Amino acid sequence: MIDLPAHLPSELVPLSWLIGLWEGTGVVHYKVGDEIVEREFGHRLSFSHDGLPYLNYTSYTWSLDEELTPHATESGYWRLARPAEDGDQGPGMLPGVGPRPYNTAESVETLRNAAGGFDIEVSIVHPRGVSELYLGQVKGPRIDLATDAVMRTATAKEYTAATRLYGLVEGKLLWAWDIAALGQDLRTHSSGTLSRVE
Repeated sequence: MIDLPAHLPSELVPLSWLIGLWEGTGVVHYKVGDEIVEREFGHRLSFSHDGLPYLNYTSYTWSLDEELTPHATESGYWRLARPAEDGDQGPGMLPGVGPRPYNTAESVETLRNAAGGFDIEVSIVHPRGVSELYLGQVKGPRIDLATDAVMRTATAKEYTAATRLYGLVEGKLLWAWDIAALGQDLRTHSSGTLSRVE
């Protein structure tokens, strides 16, 4: 059973099983040309909310060497995909006009897609000049995502597409990430298993 946090916006209920701090290990396995990069790493993942209808996301990984050398980090936002309404704030710092939309369970239910899940949008930023926009679906304790856009600065390494999968299995958060990068087609990149940190 999942306990819903206090003051959780109704739009976040379909994503509420993600909320919290998760920790565990993962493995990178990516073939570039004839070489395979493979190594295990430590991983901490956090999903939180601040009262607005999206989740804050951060991910931090480190090498499992004696120094626990920092490896990679990313951050972003996860939300249900729906048209903007007058009551939504923005753009920028502009306030919404009128009541906030989808503020009841019944109104959120109207956002279900034909497959019985909810369409979602996820934006993720990497500190080395890559920004990703994912579109996908949450259906129960499973999330499937695929990039709709990847933006890179002139100094970033080549990276063109990705898919991600998240699932809650027997209380563990399992994830897999496939990427198309460094001249390769979309292929297995990394995966992991995380446990909720109380």
